[in-house]
Amino acid sequence: MSIETLKPFLASSYENFPKGRTIGVVVLRTTKSETIFRTEGTGEPMCSEYVQAGVENTESIPRLVMTKRKQVAPERRRGREFLRSHELLYTSKDQNKNFTCSLNTNHPCGDCIDCFLYGFAAGRGENIGSQKSRVWTEDAFSVLPSTELIGNRTLNAVYENGTMRLPGEAEDETKTSKGLNTSEYIKPGIHFLDIVTLKDVTADELRYALGNILLTSRYGAVSSRVGRMENQILGIFGGIAELPSSLELVQGVYDKLMADGKAIEHPFNTEALVSVTQSVIANWTNKRGISVQLSTDECDALIADVDHHWDLTEQETFLKRLDQSYASLRKVKSEGKKKERGNKQE
Repeated sequence: MSIETLKPFLASSYENFPKGRTIGVVVLRTTKSETIFRTEGTGEPMCSEYVQAGVENTESIPRLVMTKRKQVAPERRRGREFLRSHELLYTSKDQNKNFTCSLNTNHPCGDCIDCFLYGFAAGRGENIGSQKSRVWTEDAFSVLPSTELIGNRTLNAVYENGTMRLPGEAEDETKTSKGLNTSEYIKPGIHFLDIVTLKDVTADELRYALGNILLTSRYGAVSSRVGRMENQILGIFGGIAELPSSLELVQGVYDKLMADGKAIEHPFNTEALVSVTQSVIANWTNKRGISVQLSTDECDALIADVDHHWDLTEQETFLKRLDQSYASLRKVKSEGKKKERGNKQE
């Protein structure tokens, strides 16, 4: 079984101190609708960087960038939806008020699965502290140059009468609505290659993190309208070191495509890209510190195992079992707080 293959690189239980066990995951992210990745407001250009095209091909080309925050934030929120539905998000107290654990509110609980796995920064109130994330991400890069992958869309906001003018409401009835602008978007069918690193995780934490990746389907800005994306896991590795970076992977794939004489243009066939990517990562176990790569069958078995644990019939049992694995740590924390309060009273 694939979990057994990875056992030397999995923790038996959560530990406060790292022990150099690493699981590396190669992820292909493919846009299934128009998508927007930018760091500023409406009208700003898409995130892109000029980088070397390949390892051997030293030409500089612009590539679209899916920043690490654009990846991990939706995946965390997806996982937290299920934690919330099973009442597995805890509360913290600040100035005699209880705050349910939530992202970006300065009141992390420090006790839920999300806090233990993805980490949290110093908050306010009784749960002041921090936890470093054990899910390491990096920028994902598009395989093709960004010049071929971006389109422009003109947006307008019409009134309920179906026009840009609303008689009787505006001071100047000939004045049109200001809800008109042009915005860039990333075309459907764009491929981003990504590396996700899991540090010192247990088997259930691995299932939880992979489930979040596989179940998340919306990324970027205006995700209620656009941003559909499909995630595929192309490879899983175990070792004592990180895999090559996402950029190195993209560059290796680009060189292989050039060597095979394939036309590097959009739209690019997904199956062809999967095949080339798997041929590039096939020799990664020869790199220092990377010991094991799951075979295609083992990788499929692990994904089936993840799907089984996230199935509606098993989900509650799985999440509560994972949540219970941190119970002893919560007890230690609680006892520490009682001692602190006792010392203050003395």
